[in-house]
Parts: sequence; structure tokens; C-alpha cells
Amino acid sequence: MLTPEIAADVISESLHLVMLLVSVLVLPGLVTGLLVSLFQAATQINEQTLSFLPRLLVTLVVMSLMGGWLFGSLMDFCVSVFERAGKLVG
Repeated sequence: MLTPEIAADVISESLHLVMLLVSVLVLPGLVTGLLVSLFQAATQINEQTLSFLPRLLVTLVVMSLMGGWLFGSLMDFCVSVFERAGKLVG
């Protein structure tokens, strides 16, 4: 039987996982964007591709390096949700 505690636990765990996965992808791009904006402010270069391209490249590198871990974490969570569902049914 699905109780409110079990539902709250699954929702809490899923939100925690989403925040972790998103932060792994967003934070390196955020730091790169900050560094590029400091460089642009120091040199007074206002080129849009200069701010976009490094963030894109850093995000792609992080995805290629951390993709296995991200996918594994998501799969572990999915397996645990299905195991819980199996225990609740019977």
C-alpha cells in the first residue's frame, strides 16, 4: 500500500537526484561564463560567440566525461523505484 511517507520519500529522492544531475552539468558552464565575462570586461570585447562557444564546449566536455556516471545514477534510481513498486504490489 502506498503511504504518504513512501510517496514523499520517492519525491524527495527524485528531486535530490535531479538537483545533483543538473548541478553537475550547469556549474562548469556557469564558472566558464563568469570567466569569459571577466575577460570580456577586461578587454572590452563584446562578441556574443565568445560568451556562448566556451560554455557550450565545457558543457559538452562535462557531458562526455560524466555521462556514464549521470546515466548510472539515473538508472540506479529507476531500478530502486521499480523495486519499491514491486514490493508495494505484492
